[in-house]
Amino acid sequence: MAVLVRHGMLPIELGIVHRLFSQAKIGGERLYDVLTCAVTPGPIRTDTDITITVPHGPEVLATADTVVVPASHDDDEPRYYGQLGPALAAALARIRPGTRIASICTGAFVLASAGLLDGRRATTHWRSADDFRALFPAVKLDPDVLYTDEGDVLTSAGVASGIDLCLHMIRRDHGSAVANDVARGTVVSPHREGGQAQFIRRPVPEPQFATTGNARAWALEQLHRPLTLKELAARQSMSTRTFTRRFREEVGVSPLQWLTQQRIERARQLLEQTDLPVDRIAADSGFGTAASLRQHLQSTLGVSPSAYRSTFRAS
Repeated sequence: MAVLVRHGMLPIELGIVHRLFSQAKIGGERLYDVLTCAVTPGPIRTDTDITITVPHGPEVLATADTVVVPASHDDDEPRYYGQLGPALAAALARIRPGTRIASICTGAFVLASAGLLDGRRATTHWRSADDFRALFPAVKLDPDVLYTDEGDVLTSAGVASGIDLCLHMIRRDHGSAVANDVARGTVVSPHREGGQAQFIRRPVPEPQFATTGNARAWALEQLHRPLTLKELAARQSMSTRTFTRRFREEVGVSPLQWLTQQRIERARQLLEQTDLPVDRIAADSGFGTAASLRQHLQSTLGVSPSAYRSTFRAS
């Protein structure tokens, strides 16, 4: 894995990639080798008062299986004019066909300037969405999500969503068990759906402000049975209307959307970590029937329960 950094880089975004992927292990063996590279190796300015020394040049890109392009706050950035400089364009041209390429935050401007996002769904930081849309009308921009996955090209929104994207790639490569171990080691949430809203109106509750947190915690213990909006609202002593509004403000999706996400995650964990039959997994995760579980996995992940299990249970 290669991380291509540029002057004006954000140290936290580089740290996210190294920290998360370096923790991904099976049987104590690291699953990724992460190298940092630049168009010209040597000192690279950051958006802070420090400078980092990058040991590798663009030749690393030619051998990478995955390339990650973080953001930059430098004035000489593609997001200001929508075109790549000759050196950066030459560096990106070294990437082999079929290599997985991902961006964090406004790193998406680099991918779009290289023509890698034309006709594809992508995202970037919500503050840069208008500029992005004006520069790259051929890209299907979705500024309301945490990350997008178009197979060999992935994009994420702001800094924290870079964590979500990295965990998503680890999960896609090696399954939920490995990704969850990485999340625990980093003390972050193990899974946020890519379709979750970037900008949540009330991410931190005001003092003495009733939240929906207790209802969510209770629901996670009750996923095996049908749950209604009325039941969830009653856990917080709210009307369903107030609960739904408050929930969306805090989580970014509706209560029923969130429940479906949690049920899918539970089913994935059971498929990966147990030998339970699909009918039992469907019941334990709250989908009721194998047909319902199959439909939800197919629409969300594009695979059947048996195909998912054969891929990740072996891992």
